[in-house]
Amino acid sequence: MTYDTQHRPRIGWIGTGRMGFQLAARLLDAGHDVAVHNRTRAKAEPLAERGAAIVDRPADLADRDVVFTMVSASPALEAVTTGPDGVLTLPDTAPGVLVDHSTVSTRMSALIRTAAAERGTDFLAAPVSGNPQVVTAGKLTVAVSGSRTVFDQVEPLLALLGHGVTYVGEDEVARLVKIAHNVFLGVLTQSLAEITVLAEKGGVSRAALLEFLNGSVLGSVFTRYKSPALVNLDFTPTFTTPLLRKDFDLGLSAARELEVPMPLAAATAQLVASAIGAGHVAEDFAVLILEQARNSGITLEAQNLPVDDGLSPHV
Repeated sequence: MTYDTQHRPRIGWIGTGRMGFQLAARLLDAGHDVAVHNRTRAKAEPLAERGAAIVDRPADLADRDVVFTMVSASPALEAVTTGPDGVLTLPDTAPGVLVDHSTVSTRMSALIRTAAAERGTDFLAAPVSGNPQVVTAGKLTVAVSGSRTVFDQVEPLLALLGHGVTYVGEDEVARLVKIAHNVFLGVLTQSLAEITVLAEKGGVSRAALLEFLNGSVLGSVFTRYKSPALVNLDFTPTFTTPLLRKDFDLGLSAARELEVPMPLAAATAQLVASAIGAGHVAEDFAVLILEQARNSGITLEAQNLPVDDGLSPHV
């Protein structure tokens, strides 16, 4: 069952954490009819001021044309879909399309796809790349897998969430794309920490090195975005080390299954585990630079300088 493209779809949204809240708000701001559920109702209630209906159970969204889910992990996705009062549990009603933005295992994604199909619901795996600041800047990207026909129907809604929506194939391959992305994110951040500490120990300020790097062909949206954290040692979390470790575990598991050697990823996974063991569990994963500095025999100090992150309108 797919929703009728001749009318404006009625939307359900499950999960209003830091990312889910902002993405649901973008759909509301675009004038869509959105009903929202969150396990902690109070976190969803501010969306009512933007016009959202707040419901008590995921099952209360079963009559919606398209339901988006954005939850923390595989068990949470299972709970809101096929668990008690899940959106796929009513006997006579189910959504037309279920779009999941969570970062979950391929196995769980396949199980939910099967459960959705049994209810006549189309399922798209649609993990995202970004964080709340990226959402605000309109730079969120989405990888989507499932039926190409269903993707084409839902793409106008997905396009409201950010600037890059890519159809990557059938079934669960979007999960692999997201895991590959996050493994690269970790390896890149560790590499950035290493060269920054190298320059610092050799007498070059972190701000100067990163300004040079960001102006070169190696500079990227990501290196610019992380530069303020590395210069000013502000590790307000956008993505924590335990979450990064979870994605390394998924990536290395996929590598074993597919017989792909990943020595750099494996080494970085150990360094992430070391940072967690040192107590860096609630900070942003850019905190890897502190462990790199400690292993290099130096202590970093915040430089307290204005640094352009490439996303904010002003430094």
